[in-house]
Amino acid sequence: MNRKTSGLGPLVFLTGTVMLGLYFTFASVQGDYGLFRRLQIEAEAEALTAERDRLRVDVALMTNKARRLSDDFLDLDLLDEQARSVLGMVRADEVVIP
Repeated sequence: MNRKTSGLGPLVFLTGTVMLGLYFTFASVQGDYGLFRRLQIEAEAEALTAERDRLRVDVALMTNKARRLSDDFLDLDLLDEQARSVLGMVRADEVVIP
């Protein structure tokens, strides 16, 4: 019993294996959970962390200014500065530099 086997079966198997390997390689780099997406997420995380830190500083400044203008602790210099800023007023002995 001498059977002739065609070379088509191993070629199809090899082609399928290579295509499957290429698909998984592409998905691991470009996919939703791939390397490029991970780098993008890390960059977004760094940007959001920087923005959070900047906002924390802004909140601290506003909290300090609100405390200084509260009933318990009144900073007259800050009150004078805010009133002049809102009203656009200056004293006669002051020089305004635009």
